[in-house]
Amino acid sequence: MDLTILKQRLIQQLRSDQLLGLRSIPLVWPTSKTSTKKQTSGRSANTQSRVASSAAPVDDSSQVEQLRILNETQVKNCKKCSLCEGRTQTVFGQGSALPRVVFVGEAPGYEEDKQGLAFVGRAGQLLTRIISAMGMKREEVYICNVLKCRPPQNRDPSAEEILACSPYLRAQLEILQPEVLVALGAPAAKTLLNTADGIGRLRGRFHDYYLSGVTGEGPSIALMPTYHPAYLLRNPSEKVKAWDDMQLVMSRLGLTDPRKLSS
Repeated sequence: MDLTILKQRLIQQLRSDQLLGLRSIPLVWPTSKTSTKKQTSGRSANTQSRVASSAAPVDDSSQVEQLRILNETQVKNCKKCSLCEGRTQTVFGQGSALPRVVFVGEAPGYEEDKQGLAFVGRAGQLLTRIISAMGMKREEVYICNVLKCRPPQNRDPSAEEILACSPYLRAQLEILQPEVLVALGAPAAKTLLNTADGIGRLRGRFHDYYLSGVTGEGPSIALMPTYHPAYLLRNPSEKVKAWDDMQLVMSRLGLTDPRKLSS
């Protein structure tokens, strides 16, 4: 592996470990070239193992534990902004710890704040149908939000709230390392891409999300912006555009529309 790429991945892992509370790292000298290759194979090897998961079980215990630690030690008791004062509970996110796709919304709503789960209201039900139409199950993907607390009256997140909460999202994505990110709605897309462009200009094509948080620095993940399910419920005519976006995601993942298979 190129030393520059290896260095970038190591820096990203250390940043993630720091967010998880790690303060020291035990050093173990590899005993063979084979073991070194296994340790530094990176996201491409993770992707291959996920594709082969139907043939053999894949061990996700490391990712599950890292997510648990992040949630328990950082997110649950977070008081970085005033949203902590009105929340019922934080909404960390849920789904597969080895997802091919991660869906990112803007913030929890009433039902999410009540249940502690992301996308469980009417918008969540529509998202579940979208995922099913793509040929996947909800438990095979990961679903979360930029904010982990519900804003009052479901208003859009403020810049200060996004700044306080986005490190948690970045840590989640560094742990999950999916093949594709789907940004649901303008706030999520603007946050992940660090842009002021509206969702109408961003959707319909892939963008690069950099795990480092700095554009152009280190490995990236393909990101597809699209309309938020709540917006689609209010504007059903836009569902066609959203489905066009999801078909681009399916094509990138090599997924076939299950409806075509049954016709």
